[in-house]
Amino acid sequence: MEQSLPSLYSCQPAPSPAKMFFAVNLLLLCAGISASTNLQCTLMSMKLKQIDAGAGEVYGVTSNDDVYRWVDNHWKNIPGKLIHVSAGPAGVWGVNKEKHIYKRQNNTWMSVSGLLKQVDAGGDKFLGGVNTQDNVYCLRQNDTVSGSSSVTWTPLKGSLKYYSCGPLGCWGVNSDDDIYFRHNVNPTTCQGTQQQQIKGSLEMVEVGTDGSVYGVDSAGHVYRRIGINDKNPIGTYWTRLDFSFAFKHVTYDRGYLWLITPNENILRCSVSA
Repeated sequence: MEQSLPSLYSCQPAPSPAKMFFAVNLLLLCAGISASTNLQCTLMSMKLKQIDAGAGEVYGVTSNDDVYRWVDNHWKNIPGKLIHVSAGPAGVWGVNKEKHIYKRQNNTWMSVSGLLKQVDAGGDKFLGGVNTQDNVYCLRQNDTVSGSSSVTWTPLKGSLKYYSCGPLGCWGVNSDDDIYFRHNVNPTTCQGTQQQQIKGSLEMVEVGTDGSVYGVDSAGHVYRRIGINDKNPIGTYWTRLDFSFAFKHVTYDRGYLWLITPNENILRCSVSA
């Protein structure tokens, strides 16, 4: 059974001078939030269609495929065009609309062999991703750190539309929104040893660098996996963060939860126990 955690939400305007419509939107958003965990949230004066936080980095892409990085409390444009970007222990990676794969190296995007629609750099210097047919692949550490554009992808069993990795394993969801966890992944055997279905239904799932797991379901509800640790990497249950507001994307790193609404507004929430 799902449980709620006692808490308080506090929504605050962006630290930089905010335009009036941002302030109005923030008030409307705050009016629809109820308690489930301790969050203090800020509506950002920026729009993104996808965002990823990991290893102290935050990157995102706009509806025009422009790439941005959160640095020194502002968004900095990074030259290049991508539809999905990921930051983590494996570095910064992305894919463009033609599904070509790129790695951020020496302050530029290096093309890497293969085709994927989504990529995740959250593993321990290994990479995961899925293609347009929902086939799942991973890239071992020797390839992610090699600096070579020619790499060897390892195919994984199963079919997933979204895949995300962390220090204790990898999580994914399929086309039916079923949730799966892949056990015993590591830099040299990134395919792991087995895949286990987890109770629940999510459209996307993201693993933080610290192993935290968050997801969004088809109704736009946000969930956190409770009870994850070294001895129990799958955790024990999902708890819903009771926003009365829909989201389409979530990511977490170093005490901050980043959420994107269907109209591409960004909410940045400071998370405390």
